[in-house]
Amino acid sequence: MSERTQSENNRRLLRRLVLSAVAMFGFGYALVPIYNVLCEITGLNGKTSSQAVALAAVEGEVDPDRLITVEFVTSINESAPWRFEPEVRKLQVHPGEFHQIDYWAENLSGEAMIGQAIPSVAPGTAARHFQKIECFCFAKQGFQVGETKTMPLAFRIDPAISPQVSTVTLSYTMFSVDDES
Repeated sequence: MSERTQSENNRRLLRRLVLSAVAMFGFGYALVPIYNVLCEITGLNGKTSSQAVALAAVEGEVDPDRLITVEFVTSINESAPWRFEPEVRKLQVHPGEFHQIDYWAENLSGEAMIGQAIPSVAPGTAARHFQKIECFCFAKQGFQVGETKTMPLAFRIDPAISPQVSTVTLSYTMFSVDDES
């Protein structure tokens, strides 16, 4: 093989390797939005339907013959110095009814902080039927030193939820984030 042919083969191989690396980076970068869309559509990983979907469901009927227990669970990221609690731990609801409860959080650190609550719904099949109309989790929450906030959650459970579901658990984990997250 001539030196010129070898050089062309090396350049071709280098182009293929660079193109493969760029394609792998692009695929890895696109995985997060693809995953989020998939979870929102299917209700996998406890992600609930978007606010727009919940608002579109306002005209639903109430199922007065059925009660579902909704459990409210909170946790904080281990590095986040605050308290975070729901006003109630359990609530009996009829599918289709609108309810509002409050959560409260307190900044226990010596500096201003920004928090973000990430929701999860169990069982996963109930996630697409748990509709949040208003939620503190839709936006980051700023806390001054020692500040306590009451944060509302307005929701309903779609009457189309499976008849086998008798308990739904809504869990929030509060994370400390900075302005650029």
